[in-house]
Amino acid sequence: MTRDLRPGSAPPVRHALTLAGVSVELCPSRALWMPALHTLVVADLHWGKAAALRASQVPVPRGTTAHDLDRLSRTLHDTAATQLVVLGDLLHARHGRGDETMRTIATWRAQHADVRITLVRGNHDVHAGDPPAALDIACVDGPFAFGPFVGVHDPDEMVAGPGYVLSGHLHPSVTVHGRGRLSARLACFVFGATRGVLPAFSSFTGGGMYARAPGDALYAIVGEEIVAL
Repeated sequence: MTRDLRPGSAPPVRHALTLAGVSVELCPSRALWMPALHTLVVADLHWGKAAALRASQVPVPRGTTAHDLDRLSRTLHDTAATQLVVLGDLLHARHGRGDETMRTIATWRAQHADVRITLVRGNHDVHAGDPPAALDIACVDGPFAFGPFVGVHDPDEMVAGPGYVLSGHLHPSVTVHGRGRLSARLACFVFGATRGVLPAFSSFTGGGMYARAPGDALYAIVGEEIVAL
């Protein structure tokens, strides 16, 4: 089936499933939506990565953070989420905290002032530092409990006690093969019996650090749809 993905066409199709007894939806924008908790979960935003690379004399395009913020805004609008949980790596590096980047982020935050945001610190956050206090983003070390879930950045982090663990860090992706030796590498969600890994929300971050384990269920992002593999 071919879908019309031009402006004004049907909205992205979210994929419903159940985790820890809670109905959730996988968003093609690389976010996990929990309607009962009014919570949107994302991982690995890496704001300012392109700016950090330019500061190191690496010629990369401008506007990547603004593009990702726009995608996040659309997802917040579509879901009407009142809480946003970020599973680590909000800012990419200290060198990425340039004036232009931080102004762009501050403008975005003002547009979503009514959304409660919690950052579960990741390895990049340790070096980049917490976001400015004016952004009103609560910063915590994992594990962070919300509903029946426990948020961490690294899926290998030890978690004591009950709760389905959600993480990022690995930027999971999967290679799918077609005819004529054609293949494509797609970002994906991964869910095991007790833990799940979200794809990197950043569109300027590579994937491939994840190794599939027995029993894992993979859900690839194919354009504006989610496909179970």
